[in-house]
Amino acid sequence: MFSDETLESLTVESQWKKSQLGTSHSKSCQSNPVHSADASVQTAFTSDSDAQTEEQTEQNLELNWDQPAPPGLVDFLQKVEDKIIRELVKNAKSHAFDGFHANWEDHSTGVSRLHALQYPSAQERGLHVTSVSWSCTGSGVVCAYGRTDDGDWSTERSCVCLWNLDQRGLQSNHPDLIVDVPSAVTALCCHPTHPALIAGGLYNGEVVVWNTSQTQDPVWAQTGMSSDSHREPVYQVSWAPLQKKGDFGVLSACSGGRVLLWLVDSYRTRLVLSDGYALAKQQIPHSVSMSKTPGRGSNTVGVTSLALSPWDSDTFLVGSEGGLQLKCSFSSRMPAAVPSEGLSVALKAPAVFAFRPHSGPVYSLHCSPFHRNLFVSAGTDGLAHVHSLLQADPLLSLRVSDSYVFQVQWSPSRPLVFAAASGQGDVQIFDLGRRSLRPAATIQEGGADHAATCLAFNRHRPRVLAVGRTNGTVSVWQLSADLVEQNPRECSQLEQIANQVAE
Repeated sequence: MFSDETLESLTVESQWKKSQLGTSHSKSCQSNPVHSADASVQTAFTSDSDAQTEEQTEQNLELNWDQPAPPGLVDFLQKVEDKIIRELVKNAKSHAFDGFHANWEDHSTGVSRLHALQYPSAQERGLHVTSVSWSCTGSGVVCAYGRTDDGDWSTERSCVCLWNLDQRGLQSNHPDLIVDVPSAVTALCCHPTHPALIAGGLYNGEVVVWNTSQTQDPVWAQTGMSSDSHREPVYQVSWAPLQKKGDFGVLSACSGGRVLLWLVDSYRTRLVLSDGYALAKQQIPHSVSMSKTPGRGSNTVGVTSLALSPWDSDTFLVGSEGGLQLKCSFSSRMPAAVPSEGLSVALKAPAVFAFRPHSGPVYSLHCSPFHRNLFVSAGTDGLAHVHSLLQADPLLSLRVSDSYVFQVQWSPSRPLVFAAASGQGDVQIFDLGRRSLRPAATIQEGGADHAATCLAFNRHRPRVLAVGRTNGTVSVWQLSADLVEQNPRECSQLEQIANQVAE
């Protein structure tokens, strides 16, 4: 039906190509000639000069023992010899200058500001610096933003900011890391050995651990809003050492009267409740009268401050809304007289001893790093109390301010020195080794409108102190050597204070 067939080829010439070749033209162009010139210069004159010092004549300072002494010198020396020897012996036995430490570098007790750090976005929203902490390396300062006054905290977002002071090109108004937080941050604490971990407490009751090495999603672990979580604002968080050396848990305290210990789960995404404690009014030790402990109408004692003992891993201190100061034990097995329904652990009553209370909420407690029995406390009554763990009454009471005292902290290098941040805007630094109990130095910046809400000494750089304020700034101050360098007899003086009996 179909068959192959071959036909002749057909060629069609292009008429367009011929028309284009016929209309082509050649053109050329030339730039203007380039003119060049050579020139030389020569100085008008040169001059050489030499200088030479005069020859120094050597002076012979050798004594000529053959030369006779001036008239009367020998008689004078023989006359006063016995008297001078008696005075030298008397001075050798004297203790008048014991403890005196000569400081040839810096004789002042002043301070100077190194940095004024701020986050403009937080300041525009009127947020306050609520907490400040140093990284374990001493190079990074971290601050939390929230509020210390009235306001709708439950819906207000906040943030955590970090500055690396060792970084070249530090920008004081631009943090190196900004962590957005869905609720006001009320407490903050850097990990004691891991420089990237930060524990925080929020106004909505959550406890969070951030990892600053994860810049995209810094949230490392959190409690969430589970049945074990706090129901009230978390006012204090601390890293608590565990039985296994090098391991730490997060200890949190809230105004609902609970102190909870959290551990990071194996997936490192969630904080799980490991242990819990609750403070019930009827379980407060009888070393203090309950009539002096005004509090809330509920059965619990609202916790506003917390401190761990660096000397005894079983001991921690709490301060309350009603002014109570309690010594507590992690090993307590007494059940707490509060409901524990819905919790994964049974709550225990930790209080073992009560100290003389403040006349208002206790905002800060801190144990001495140089003596196992001493701690300092402060609160809304404007007083700082130096306490012994062995006595109910304070050993010393110092008037810090006519306003609130938001935080108090011992110096990491001077056993007799501590600092207090007040609502009047100043930071008072006290030296208990002085005869007067007046402040050895005062940091004033901004006045009463910019209250000093928090402070933190730098353990690795003792001359550095960070102070946070209600105007949203963190100031880093350098202390004088007199406030940092320890005197020879300072520890023995601290021991004398600890051993005295409270009046």
